[in-house]
Amino acid sequence: MKITRNTIAKTEIRKLISTSPVALSQPEIQQALNDVCDRVTIYRVLDRLVDEGAVHRIVNVDGVIKYAECHQCETQHHHHNHVHFSCEKCKAVTCLEDVEPTFKLPKQYQVKEVNFTLSGLCPNCS
Repeated sequence: MKITRNTIAKTEIRKLISTSPVALSQPEIQQALNDVCDRVTIYRVLDRLVDEGAVHRIVNVDGVIKYAECHQCETQHHHHNHVHFSCEKCKAVTCLEDVEPTFKLPKQYQVKEVNFTLSGLCPNCS
């Protein structure tokens, strides 16, 4: 059994991500936390939360890594088979849980992870 530590930084980061309507980058998290912890600590906590299945990483169209809360995930099996929408204007990344992507691959391919990112303008920017 793996024991995880709950630190103030981890608690605050998890609370911030779980209440955010959009995925957040490390700099956005650091700014929102008002220097509760440093950049390295934030990255360590984010890595731990990904390993624990609490958050998932999303790469937006600009190559920026953002983090969003996981729903229905387990430590060993992340299944983010939903669409991410990246706004080209405001740079917000949103998980669209009610949109399920479909694809067809030849039989010899084995899918381990799906990451669909659509880009365009979000409702606030269009």
